[in-house]
Parts: sequence; structure tokens; C-alpha cells
Amino acid sequence: MLGKTAGKHTSAEFVAFLAQLVSGQPRNREIHVIVDNLSTHKTKRVQLFFQEHPQVKLHFTPTYFSWLNQVELWFSNIERDLIARGVFHSVKDLAKKNMRYIRHYNDQAKPVKWTYKSTRNRIRPESDSNVTVH
Repeated sequence: MLGKTAGKHTSAEFVAFLAQLVSGQPRNREIHVIVDNLSTHKTKRVQLFFQEHPQVKLHFTPTYFSWLNQVELWFSNIERDLIARGVFHSVKDLAKKNMRYIRHYNDQAKPVKWTYKSTRNRIRPESDSNVTVH
């Protein structure tokens, strides 16, 4: 897990994060970044970054499919394990403890094999649903 704390979630901060991500990888390694549909991820500044780094591919999760967004599970872990039980003396203290949490997680990380098994909510081709799939 690679993390970075920021005071705001702007396209400049997002591009700085992407630059940090790229700098830690071999030059021609293909990198796939999966993001939600936040407007910050779609600015001209972000598009320019991807033009300058063609080995980095951007993928958007479908709108209204937050359960597919694995970072939401990660945020849930941080909320449960760190924030809900934590005492923080400042925003800087929270950021420091968050980065410590990430380092600790990475020391013992295991691959996540995620599957969606509920057949009740699946969209089937023969369904009369008005749902549009993109």
C-alpha cells in the first residue's frame, strides 16, 4: 500500500501522488491506477500527466458501484483500526500515525482475493431492468 497525506484533495496533490508512485517503479513498468469518478481525477493537469507517462493507465470505477472500489475497504480498515480507537493531538499527529499504520500493514500484507458472490443483485442479459452498463 502506498499512501500520502494531503491537506486537500486537489488535482495538484493527485499528480504529486502519481509522480511519487512512478518514481518508485522501474522506468518501463506498466502501472494501473484505479480511481473513482471524482472530478479531481479528470482535470487537464491529470490528463497531461498521463500523456507524459504512457506506461501509467487510469481506470475509473463505474458510477454508483462503490462496492467495487477496493480503496473504500482500505478506508474502512483505517477507520476501524486507527481513527475510531485513536487519540490525535493535531492533524500532523494523525498524518504521522496514518503513515505508521500503512508501514505496519505493508510489513505483514497478504494478497486480497476479492469476489462478488451474491447472485441476487446481478444484472442478467434477459433481465427487464432499465440499468445501463458502461
